[in-house]
Amino acid sequence: MIETQQLTKVFQDKKRGEIRAVNGVSFRCQPGQIYGLLGANGAGKTTTLRMLATILEPTDGTARVAGYDVVEESQKVRANVGFLSTATALYGRLTAQEMVEYFGRLHGLDEVTLGRRVVEIFQRLEMNEFRDRRCDKLSTGMKQKVSIARTLVHDPPVMIFDEPTLGLDVMTARTIVGFIRECRQNGKTVIFSTHVMSEAEKLCDTIGIIHNGRILAEGTLAELRQRYGEQDLEEIFVRVVTN
Repeated sequence: MIETQQLTKVFQDKKRGEIRAVNGVSFRCQPGQIYGLLGANGAGKTTTLRMLATILEPTDGTARVAGYDVVEESQKVRANVGFLSTATALYGRLTAQEMVEYFGRLHGLDEVTLGRRVVEIFQRLEMNEFRDRRCDKLSTGMKQKVSIARTLVHDPPVMIFDEPTLGLDVMTARTIVGFIRECRQNGKTVIFSTHVMSEAEKLCDTIGIIHNGRILAEGTLAELRQRYGEQDLEEIFVRVVTN
């Protein structure tokens, strides 16, 4: 489970002064659910997810992931989380398989378990054709699949996806969207950030519309449609962020 209470992150900028990138964000996501953070670039989505993944420390508020506090029990949080970000780089000289195996060993998997997980993941994500190719020779879509594979090699109960289909071709994006659905079906807790309305409509059980670091509206798609009297999520989004 993911639970945040008044989660806040403040940055200090020499020119702009205090910047509240995330300002009092509270929400919950249960196992077997996908919670979608829907917002434009700069809304606070990535900063929120990085705090949940313990990459950034909150300025104020609390967050618990898989039952562990992100500040007090950060190592336990990391052991239970898979975090996928478009900003995550790969080691160019390693092959796709070597990259995934490396992260599996970092998470303490024994060789038998690691071998089984690699076979399962490479088959599911259709990666076998480039498993022995160096990461610096892969296409953008292939690299994203390697990033996903290393994120889930230790089979974490919580998955955090930050704009996972950004810049991908249609077919690769469909594969990744399908995989995110499978995470939900397998009982994982999933949080997913996007600015793409159609992805939020297809994937999310609950949508939180975030703007200027605050969640301004939250609910299922049906609840948001009823509340704002609009069927189109883009129209709902515009009404929420411009009011």
